[in-house]
Amino acid sequence: MSHLDRITVNSEQCGGRPCIRGMRVRVRDILDLLAAGAGRAEILSDYPYLEDEDITAALEFAASQSDHPVLKAA
Repeated sequence: MSHLDRITVNSEQCGGRPCIRGMRVRVRDILDLLAAGAGRAEILSDYPYLEDEDITAALEFAASQSDHPVLKAA
């Protein structure tokens, strides 16, 4: 089950960067917290308006963005 529907992009919000459910919480913000060692429970405690599925959506979005075509020289 995909959670990507939780990711929104609005050119008038956060400079058009991907956000969570139209809020001013960027996907990048969640990824930075996770990279710094914060766990899901800590993030959800610090940001009570987020849901566990929002964190999953941020990770799923990041994974989808990291997959790019590989070009081979002829």
